[in-house]
Amino acid sequence: MRIAIPAEDNRGLESNVSRHFGRAEYFVFVDVEEGKTKNVEVVEVPFDEHSPGDLPNFIKEHNAEVVLAYGMGRRAIDYFNQLGIEVVTGAYGKIKDVVEAFIHQVLEVDPYWKEKIEREKEHKGECEEGCK
Repeated sequence: MRIAIPAEDNRGLESNVSRHFGRAEYFVFVDVEEGKTKNVEVVEVPFDEHSPGDLPNFIKEHNAEVVLAYGMGRRAIDYFNQLGIEVVTGAYGKIKDVVEAFIHQVLEVDPYWKEKIEREKEHKGECEEGCK
């Protein structure tokens, strides 16, 4: 099984899961065999801006079967589903820990990720109008 995780930086398993799937500059691809991590690859996203479907196709081209992410829009989830890629949202923390928990079926996800991202967007909008 190959897992794709959006990362905050390029430190591989030591990176944290990016809170913003569509803005991640790196993805960590983890190959899992017999319940163990066998290979880790950090890949820089090859485009600065993207259209709907670009990231799912990028991840499909890297042969991932599962995406572990914090937040993701409905349209992206639909694209992944059409490509036969499983999506798990609400994943957070160090990538190494997230992958291990997923492998052992004990991954705890943040059930409130949508609400938290919406609050961040609202706060950002307010700050663009007057925060310093």
